Amino acid sequence: MVTDAQVKRLRKKLMEAKTMEAAAMAAGMSERSARTWKTGALPSQAKEARDWRTRPDPFAEVWTSDVVPLLEADEKGALEAKTVLDVLAEKHAGKYSESQTRTLQRRMREWRALAGPPREVYFEQRHEPGRQGSFDFTHGTELAVTILGQTFKHLIFEFVLAFSGWTWVMLAFGETFEALVLGIQGALWELGGVPEELRHDNLSAATHELARTGGRALTQRFADVLGHYGTRSSRITPGKGNENGVSEKAHHLLKSLVEQALIVRGSRDFVSADAYLVFVRHLVAKHRNAPIAEALVTERAHLRPLPRAAIPSYTTYTATVRCWSTVTVGKRVYSVPSRLRGHEVQVRQHADTVEVRYADKLVETMPRLRGEDMHRIDYRHIIWSLVRKPGAFAQYRFREDLFPSLSFRRAYDALRERRGDRADVEYVRILHLAASTMESTVERALGELLERGEPFDYADVKALASPEKSTVPAVAIGAPDLAGFDVLLTTSLVAACAGAR
Repeated sequence: MVTDAQVKRLRKKLMEAKTMEAAAMAAGMSERSARTWKTGALPSQAKEARDWRTRPDPFAEVWTSDVVPLLEADEKGALEAKTVLDVLAEKHAGKYSESQTRTLQRRMREWRALAGPPREVYFEQRHEPGRQGSFDFTHGTELAVTILGQTFKHLIFEFVLAFSGWTWVMLAFGETFEALVLGIQGALWELGGVPEELRHDNLSAATHELARTGGRALTQRFADVLGHYGTRSSRITPGKGNENGVSEKAHHLLKSLVEQALIVRGSRDFVSADAYLVFVRHLVAKHRNAPIAEALVTERAHLRPLPRAAIPSYTTYTATVRCWSTVTVGKRVYSVPSRLRGHEVQVRQHADTVEVRYADKLVETMPRLRGEDMHRIDYRHIIWSLVRKPGAFAQYRFREDLFPSLSFRRAYDALRERRGDRADVEYVRILHLAASTMESTVERALGELLERGEPFDYADVKALASPEKSTVPAVAIGAPDLAGFDVLLTTSLVAACAGAR
């Protein structure tokens, strides 16, 4: 079937003095069709309007009596054709089936357009340069990206200027205050200026619920961030994502762009999260920012200047290390080196990591817990005490954290099966060996022993992972005193001469 676009292209090529054959080829039609459509009305104009049905209406008998009352009662327009068809099939057995769904969908769509309830109208906005920047988090896990074969659960923070469409992205692992500040500051300092207003939804990292009214207001911490950059906040109505249309549309376009690029790439696996971020930012630079370079120049001229310095993108806590060698940060428990027990430490919670500092010195850095993970115990912090009290292992509150990998867990289960309660002592000694040497070496030894399927204990693991090397005793041989030989030689010569006489 020839389309209007094909005919317009054909006529354009003929006006460029192309031959009929060349013009037809360019328009994607045969030369015979080209001769038919070289003049006259377009295909859409030549098509006669039809106001009659080509087949009987299967819903004619029940439309007014059964279907229209259901549609009139559906004030929100949410009723689906499949539901209505189920009702009809139940009332009129054997007369209606799933094959008629598409026909009913068309009839319902036409009725709603002519007699249905009013639909919500969206209002296109006019954006002025430098006035508004919009930001939001969106789920990136649905892109099915993996890091070294492991599913990569993540969010994407996206900042977009409403006028020019300039975009900046960052990976995040939760809608936390620290991730929010890191994202906003990263975008503003990359941009080199500050818009008059930041548009966002009511995410908990920036707003909190008002006890009396049930509404939401900015948290003091986020208000301080806005004050530092000399900008203001603009929030959408809860549940009205369309009011932040700049970000919502940007999310859809970005994920579609990444999805297409991943298909072309032929693999969704990356060596690291940083490599994946480089991949995404390259797409943004090429397909989103390069085409709007001129509009960005215009917008940058209207941005407010940046402050003299950025603010810390972490939250600082003060905690005392408890007798369990742990600190609690945001209701989550982290272990720290036992030498800090009883000392007051400073904890800096970043978007992705937690730092422990004592006397202004960095002591420990660990991944930040997120989601349902409420504790992280590093066996290296406590093993020196546990190896002296192995009986504490069986009922230790965070015992499951003391299995660094599946191999260690399987080893403990094997020990438990063959050694009973003695398994706790044996396993704690194996854990102590891992902390004293190298965990990877001990893990390899455990894997080998498990593969053999034979009983083993700590001594067997140590023999494989850290065998004792036999030492050769060092023997010190002093330098000979040649003077003694001189005396001996002289004495022998004198005695020989005396005997000759």
